[in-house]
Amino acid sequence: MDYVSALVPPVVMAVFFIALIVIIVKSQGGPNKTKEDGFVDAALARAESAKQTARPENG
Repeated sequence: MDYVSALVPPVVMAVFFIALIVIIVKSQGGPNKTKEDGFVDAALARAESAKQTARPENG
């Protein structure tokens, strides 16, 4: 019975890890993709505008 108690934790962790990967893959794309892309685009635009206002270009 010691081998069963030794194998249970890795098996349980493997099952939860596989479930996590499946959830991550299923949540990619779909109706949430445009919302997530919008958040990323807005964050990049804010970072770019903050960089330009902090260090104006000398031409």
